[in-house]
Amino acid sequence: MALLKEKIGYGFGDMASSMFWKVFSYYLPFFYSNIFGLSLVDTGVLLLVTRIWDAVSDPMMGAVADRTRTRWGKYRPYLLWVAAPFSICGILLFTTPDWGYAAKLVWAYVTYILMMTVYTGINVPYGAMLGVMTDNSKEKTVFSSFRMFFAYGGSFIALFLWDPLCAMFGEKMGMSPSTSWQMSMVVIASCCFVLFLLCFKMTRERIQTVSDASLGKDLKALVTNKPWWLLNGASLCFNLFNTVRGATVAYFFVDIIQRTPDDHIMLFGLSLLFYSGLFLGVGEVANMLGVALAVPITARLGKKSTFIMVDALLIVFSIIFFMCPVNPTGFWMMLLLQVVISILTGVMSPLVWSMYADVSDYSELKYRTASTGLIFSSASMAQKFGGAIGGAAVMWLLDGVGYIARGDSDASAAVIQPEGAISCLWYLMTFIPAGVALLSMLIVWLYPLTTERVDAIVAELNTLRGESRLPILPNRTR
Repeated sequence: MALLKEKIGYGFGDMASSMFWKVFSYYLPFFYSNIFGLSLVDTGVLLLVTRIWDAVSDPMMGAVADRTRTRWGKYRPYLLWVAAPFSICGILLFTTPDWGYAAKLVWAYVTYILMMTVYTGINVPYGAMLGVMTDNSKEKTVFSSFRMFFAYGGSFIALFLWDPLCAMFGEKMGMSPSTSWQMSMVVIASCCFVLFLLCFKMTRERIQTVSDASLGKDLKALVTNKPWWLLNGASLCFNLFNTVRGATVAYFFVDIIQRTPDDHIMLFGLSLLFYSGLFLGVGEVANMLGVALAVPITARLGKKSTFIMVDALLIVFSIIFFMCPVNPTGFWMMLLLQVVISILTGVMSPLVWSMYADVSDYSELKYRTASTGLIFSSASMAQKFGGAIGGAAVMWLLDGVGYIARGDSDASAAVIQPEGAISCLWYLMTFIPAGVALLSMLIVWLYPLTTERVDAIVAELNTLRGESRLPILPNRTR
């Protein structure tokens, strides 16, 4: 049985990753188009190309991690090795060189590809650790819940502080918008470096896995694994839902909320500015509540039923968001709906990772291959494909409806957007994510690993391990 200290330490790892990932997902498109100075079309292509490479590199990293052997284990040492490069690349990503357009575009591609490669190098092994820290299916859900609780905590810190940090470096210290964004990332990157080191120090791998099978055999088992395909599809849709909404928020607030006569809300008699960081930060706190609810809800309903229920509710509340008026009363409605939607996505997050652990057990029993890293890399791959498609789609849709982008010199300038762009921003926050959630729900309906099936798989695996039948199960040892 794992100690509380270890569960907290495991959570620190995704706390660091999520601080970067949420800033990338929610602010990087806006940074490229309105600060760095790229066109919307070039930004969309950049997001798509770099994240597709990042997604393709995930299985490669999973295969490498599965075959790593050190005194610290297979997956855990990457937390130590990659922590510093991870932080440095994040700073470079938000650095705007004073070059011509073509050179800046090359810089954007190089730094983004480098950042995503390093992200894969630390995040894929970190995710695979869940499969070797315990062999208990319910405890995997607990570990996953700790992971996502701390992940959303890190996201809250990064998102809630991002606007104030940029304002502090820009308005109070007189830095340009591009420099203020870079310095804000220096602060976030420093925190991430420390958190990864703490995760390495406080965790351990309990189950030793040895991949004697060839990579070809592992890949063959993977592509014939029906639950894996279905879970990938559902996970991609879930991440697409989050990315489309998240990538739209900065644009939505700059061009709709902050262009209204009164963009404040009243709280305890105080007038508070309703800005994107507040909206996203409140959502991250609500995500944490959802994570806390994930274990009791899934224990009662089962993972598959919980997934379907959450998708259905996401559809309903996304459509209701469209009905909110753009006034102080409507702002409160938006904030409340953000809380509800974020609680639901918070329930979903640990559920997805726990289901990948079940798929790993299913694969081990059926194919007799310990490809935990390869399977968990697909979870990261689905996350990044969702991010790639979602981020690019937002850019291209906005360009198609005539959205007017800003540059570094006039990033805060008042711009009146065409009516088509305003309508598109509303759809990107409501009906489009609702459609993605509907597709996810239909996919999970076909997912075969019910609670009863998973319990039977775990029982049979434990019997095989207890009998030490290594000739039958060559790739997994205690």
